Amino acid sequence: MTSTEHHLDEAVDRALRGPARDRNPRVGCVLVDPAGQVVGAGHHAGAGSPHAEVAALASAGDLASGATAYVTLEPCNHHGRTGPCARALRDAGVVRVVYAVPDPTAQAGGGAAWLRAHGIPVERCAHPAAEALVSDWARARTLGRPHVTWKIASTLDGRVAAADGSSRWITSAEARQDAHRLRSRVDAVVVGTGTALADDPALTARTPDGAAAPVQPVRVVVGLRDLPPGARLGLGPDPALHLRTRDPHEVLAALTARGVHSVLLEGGPTLAGAFWRAGCVDEVLVYLAPALLGAGASAVPDLGVRTIDDCVRLELAEVRPVGPDLRLRLVPGRLAPSTPPGHPAVHALVPPVPSSEED
Repeated sequence: MTSTEHHLDEAVDRALRGPARDRNPRVGCVLVDPAGQVVGAGHHAGAGSPHAEVAALASAGDLASGATAYVTLEPCNHHGRTGPCARALRDAGVVRVVYAVPDPTAQAGGGAAWLRAHGIPVERCAHPAAEALVSDWARARTLGRPHVTWKIASTLDGRVAAADGSSRWITSAEARQDAHRLRSRVDAVVVGTGTALADDPALTARTPDGAAAPVQPVRVVVGLRDLPPGARLGLGPDPALHLRTRDPHEVLAALTARGVHSVLLEGGPTLAGAFWRAGCVDEVLVYLAPALLGAGASAVPDLGVRTIDDCVRLELAEVRPVGPDLRLRLVPGRLAPSTPPGHPAVHALVPPVPSSEED
């Protein structure tokens, strides 16, 4: 490991002290003197608080002069609740800046260029852990709303339940555990009141031994109907957020205000259809079981397709086996992600399929 990678690892460790869900991304910064010693460190503690670079400068004091700054995200170059971090680094006497991820926003980006223009050497060093810290935030900033994944678990003939209404279990234990890992990866899991009333789901993320995962998503119910007393979504230290609307845009606006950057749709076809028709589905994740039902509830609602020319076609981004099932990740053609030059990669939300040893 190089010294640059080591110091960026330290910056990532600092960033992880920030809130997991916030309007702003997690960012960490360490200041290193010419002898290689860390003289200051800081992280962003949430919207309205000092940025990581400013916190690191405050901890370093006069020792910041002559130091190199290692930052997980490109220093900002705009006046918001705080001043530009690029200017703060220059004014403190920092002589070199290394950052991991370019800022993807037009408002705050450009700090690296500003520093170079003012005689300070700047280097970008790609760092996967730093990219992972901001990938959800970057995606949401590009979209102007949380990234939405529509999850489906179905048979080969597209059924999510048998003719008698039974649906447990269509997919394998391995696929269900993979879905629990996905729940712990996203910021919010959303169902409609129809699913909440019919299935009484908990929507928690669980580990293979059935215990609650250390990181839980915000649980969200969308719709006008009340949930009955004792519903599992109303239990626990953080009862589900009930958004009494049927408008996907209102749902996503409310979640954006709560610092949510990624959403998993786990409701039935009614909810998914509403998000699809609103143009608010960014990827479709299908767990496909090698089974046939021939009748029963369909995984996909009526999309208004009447001829083959109107067929909805998606881009197949990934296919992976999960136990006896297949996991397909698909992207609507009109929303196929692209990465502008110099911007952080748009990473898939789906977790990697673990080996049997990890299970």
